[in-house]
Amino acid sequence: MSTRRRTLLQGAAAFAALPLLARAQGTWPNKPIRVIVPFTPGGTTDFVARLVGVELSKTLGQPVIVDNKPGAGTVIGVDAAAKAAPDGYTFVCAANSFTANQTLIRKLPYDTQKDLRPVALMGMSEHVLATHPASDLKTLADLRNAAKAKPGTLSFASFGNGTSAHLSGEMLKLQMGLDIVHVPYKGQGPALTDLLGGQVTMMFGNWPEFRSHIQNGKLVALGMATAQRSQYAPVIPTLAEQGVPIESNSWNGLLAPAGTPDAVVQRMNAEVNRALAGPVVTEAFHKGGIASLSGTPERFAAFIQGEIAKYGDVIRKANIQVEG
Repeated sequence: MSTRRRTLLQGAAAFAALPLLARAQGTWPNKPIRVIVPFTPGGTTDFVARLVGVELSKTLGQPVIVDNKPGAGTVIGVDAAAKAAPDGYTFVCAANSFTANQTLIRKLPYDTQKDLRPVALMGMSEHVLATHPASDLKTLADLRNAAKAKPGTLSFASFGNGTSAHLSGEMLKLQMGLDIVHVPYKGQGPALTDLLGGQVTMMFGNWPEFRSHIQNGKLVALGMATAQRSQYAPVIPTLAEQGVPIESNSWNGLLAPAGTPDAVVQRMNAEVNRALAGPVVTEAFHKGGIASLSGTPERFAAFIQGEIAKYGDVIRKANIQVEG
């Protein structure tokens, strides 16, 4: 058979297969979709994933199942997603640690930029720095005096190594010249439990989960980690007002294994944005103090690059290293 004839036949076969391919893509999704959350249940990322997941189930016509896989500063959950089949049925709801880990952990089991692709940003929660009442710390001045008096005795909890709460604590140490001990947990839920029990001194945490505890006196707010006073907590002074300009928050967004079809990524992005704009999520975000971060996959990709640079700078200045 001539080369020309073979090429024509191959082209004809490919053309004939196009309708079949289109129909196959058009059937997505035809089974449950898994969203991995690399934290324990109870934190903001888990809340957002479940809230948006319910709305996605309605529009996609398939169950969206949240699968909590905490540990190793979110590496365990993210790695599970990176190694999943790129068929549009596995996503991961990543957070700040996804971008920090590229600099923080020397040997990641996945490539942050090659093994996963951005799908959609979802929400962002402002951070508050809070202490247990028994610590008698009510301001940053109190914290500075106590830490200077007894170096290495105060502690700060975090959601895990490389998470926003961890790096915020490191920024606090750098800017105030403090010697305080980092205590990582597998998510905000267990960290908050120990803070409420007085097992740790302080913690940067998401305002939605801390609000009620601060309002009922179970925790004391030292300050909001925002540029200006928060619309959600206008009576609480910022850390910047007290001479320590730290801006910190927790964001979350969906990523898919590299190789996931463009059509699936675009459809999922559109459905996430639709959910974020809908009344159920809008009301829940407003009540919870969560800002919507809807946008395109390209916007999320650019956002990730900015976060990698920001956290990389903090990690290098604080000389933080975690073996992965």
